[in-house]
Amino acid sequence: MQNYIVYLIGFMGCGKTTVGKKLAASLKWKFIDLDKKIEEKTGLTVGELFATRGEEYFREIEATTLRELTFDSNCVVAVGGGTPCFKENIDFMLSNGYTIYLKLTPAQLASRLKDSADKRPLIQNTQGKELLDFIETKLAERSKWYEKSHLIADGFDINIPLINRQIQF
Repeated sequence: MQNYIVYLIGFMGCGKTTVGKKLAASLKWKFIDLDKKIEEKTGLTVGELFATRGEEYFREIEATTLRELTFDSNCVVAVGGGTPCFKENIDFMLSNGYTIYLKLTPAQLASRLKDSADKRPLIQNTQGKELLDFIETKLAERSKWYEKSHLIADGFDINIPLINRQIQF
């Protein structure tokens, strides 16, 4: 029997983990957070990996961990904001599961991220207009990968029952 996988993608702060847990619970599926799997595998936090090994090393571990995930049941997987944009990860996810992009505007993302910037390696010590400018620039770069998703959902006004009905395998 085939196990189904839903990958949640989108910019940091869009709610992938929160929505992922709710979606998995509503479907009675397992939930996996890719960043947590990377931390378990390496013994380091994502922030520590960025600080000590750099982004390129992190992206290698991220791609390997994504491909090594094993599923003994149907599963919802929340991936990092940059995951789809490196190492052909978006193509891997598109061919091995169903991808949902949780889309928010730069202003919505900045509002969500302003209080957690110190915990996120790419926006550490970034505030106000500088944070908004960073989000606008990064989101413009990443949108071409995000928008390849099977489904694009409004990440601000998320409707779990609607997403359940829209998932197609």
